[in-house]
Amino acid sequence: MRTPAPGPQSPHGLLRAVGRWQILGLSINSVVGSGVYLLPATAFALLGPFSVWGVLLAGLTVGLLVLCYAKAGSYFDVQGGSALYAREAFGPFAGFQVAWTIWLTRIATAASLANGLADAMARFWPMAGTGTGRISVIGGSLALLAVLNIAGVRQAAQVSLVLVIGKLLPLVLFVGIGLFHIDWGLATPAAAAPIAGDTRLGEAALLLLFAYAGFENLSVAAGEFHQPRRNVPFALVAMIVLVTVAYAGVQLVAQGTLPGLATSSTPVADAAAVFGSEGLALLMTVGAALSILGTSNATMLLGPRFLHTLAAAGHGPRVLAHVHPRFHTPAVAIAFQGVLALALALSGSFVQLALLSMVTRLLAYISTAASVLVLRRRHGDPAGSFRLPGGALVPVAALALSLAMLLSASPAHLLAVALAIGVGSLFYLFPRRTA
Repeated sequence: MRTPAPGPQSPHGLLRAVGRWQILGLSINSVVGSGVYLLPATAFALLGPFSVWGVLLAGLTVGLLVLCYAKAGSYFDVQGGSALYAREAFGPFAGFQVAWTIWLTRIATAASLANGLADAMARFWPMAGTGTGRISVIGGSLALLAVLNIAGVRQAAQVSLVLVIGKLLPLVLFVGIGLFHIDWGLATPAAAAPIAGDTRLGEAALLLLFAYAGFENLSVAAGEFHQPRRNVPFALVAMIVLVTVAYAGVQLVAQGTLPGLATSSTPVADAAAVFGSEGLALLMTVGAALSILGTSNATMLLGPRFLHTLAAAGHGPRVLAHVHPRFHTPAVAIAFQGVLALALALSGSFVQLALLSMVTRLLAYISTAASVLVLRRRHGDPAGSFRLPGGALVPVAALALSLAMLLSASPAHLLAVALAIGVGSLFYLFPRRTA
């Protein structure tokens, strides 16, 4: 089944003929970001010694969503992702709203990551934690990535290849060395203190889900992969297994080696200093910085293209559809997203902005799970499509869990997203003439 994509087009030819293992690498790069370096402390503060199980349960929940994306993606061999699935299942208005909320997610994610970068750097440069130093890190990182992406997608892609190695190698060392230094009295729930009565399970679920977020990006550029209906589902399923094991290993080592884990702002680096050295802690900090920059770069690459496509279709100011005459990139959309992300980043913390980004992201997850039910009923299981283990039970379970997590969000976040959707509805209902 082929259909034109409603979402942003991937840079022509950039990913063409990318094979199965390269697609797997891209999917891992999209997921492994700031969460694995910065959230072990927050997870432990919210879930206590059961945080390792929380990481595994989050991986299982995301696994259900991954299966939904694998199934939906196997119906198409063009790009579009969640917006495409929603449009085909529920019509153009639903497709527009999903594309709009995906762009909102990019802004909140970029803002959260900029704060996370400042938090990570503050361990060795305290000025990055407060005042003008923090503003410099947040503003400088967003400006740098905006300039790189305006200069051209090829430059941005080359930066991503370097960053993926820098983000994974420190994690391998952290788990590989740390496993031999675990105090199982700290690491195991049976030997540790019970969870506090005011544990915020909903907030913990959203934050753990943030650590896995990004897997949905792979389907956006599916039209330029080799045999996407086969290779994208394989990459998604293999990725979630590998990433869940890695995240659980990081959480276990941090929990079992750092007694003050719940109060640490840089848990992986602090744990590395305990069982290794300050040199190992510095390596973890560099890894965290590269990981955050890598995820931010992907956000700055994809997000403005949603905005550019919507504006080009008449849903937004004409200037946002402008393409740079030399670099052939949506320069105004990139700059506009950078400015919005900066304003949002300076107004909140890493954790709070991560929570906000998950509220908007959950709308795409919910629409995709629901789309699978519609597309499966409409088209069945054609030859070559991914077969869901358990059939309709998977999207039903994914839909129920996603709705439960959405309802666990704070009223302020839900209100902010509702207002943003209202603004998007105005752009859709009253389009600008494109001629």
